[in-house]
Amino acid sequence: MFFRNLTLFRFSPAVADDLGRLDEALTEHRLRPCGPLEMFTKGFVPPVGRGEGEPLTHAVKHCTLLTVGGEDKLLPAAVVNDELHRKVQKIAEEEGRKVGGRERKRIKEDLLTELLPRAFVRNSRMSLYVDRKHGWLVLDTSSRKSAENALTQVREALGSFPAVPLAPEEGPRVLMTDWLANGNLPAGLALGDECELRDPATATGAIARCRRQDLDAEEVKEHLRNGKQVFMLGLTFDERISFVLGEDLIVRKLKFLDVVMDELGDSQSDPHAELDAGFALLTLELERLLGKLEEWFGLPRPADG
Repeated sequence: MFFRNLTLFRFSPAVADDLGRLDEALTEHRLRPCGPLEMFTKGFVPPVGRGEGEPLTHAVKHCTLLTVGGEDKLLPAAVVNDELHRKVQKIAEEEGRKVGGRERKRIKEDLLTELLPRAFVRNSRMSLYVDRKHGWLVLDTSSRKSAENALTQVREALGSFPAVPLAPEEGPRVLMTDWLANGNLPAGLALGDECELRDPATATGAIARCRRQDLDAEEVKEHLRNGKQVFMLGLTFDERISFVLGEDLIVRKLKFLDVVMDELGDSQSDPHAELDAGFALLTLELERLLGKLEEWFGLPRPADG
């Protein structure tokens, strides 16, 4: 149940009020299987279980969990192009003529119609939740594109969902560079063991990546003295959560430490009870972390317009 990455958006109190109709809205947007001639389908699936009767949301207090599912046909371009080349070559040999661009396009379309129903289907799942009280949309991905695609699914279901990307008032790169260079970390925050440093002067500037490294080491300080800035920084929050924070404020490699996992206790035999316990602990821990990110970087919640 625990998220591994966090891509974050914010929304206003008025938007939060509108989220009360999520259950009803998602019903018409369940994931359906790919049709014979479809390359992909997207929709919502139950956070736990696979049955048609399973609910599409799971709520604990002011947080609601959703899962966006997808089915994608696996039809590599190389396979299509090889078959296209074979058919074009056969026409050239048997009819003694060259296949033009328009005919080539038609043959390719016929090939797709022939091959798509036989293509393998890959399933995908992405969990996300909305925190109505504090105005956070939290997606379990480090890919901005995947996050936007999932957000689009929510918007289509609701008709409108004006969640916006983070707009920090404090520059993350500058602030994290100060943390690493001068040790001016906020209370409760400690350095981890990895970072990515770049020369921001040029797009092709030097990059230094450190893993399993003492970030107080002199060699790391030397990179900073030479003008590099922090683009990613490993951190530990309250000795409960470790993660790597990017200058894009995407949280990667999120890990809940033993002290948190011990609080979860033994695994539940009922999957719904297990989901309930895990989601409650997840949202409680992340509520504290996100509140601190809001404080450190200046991430105000959008006002009602």
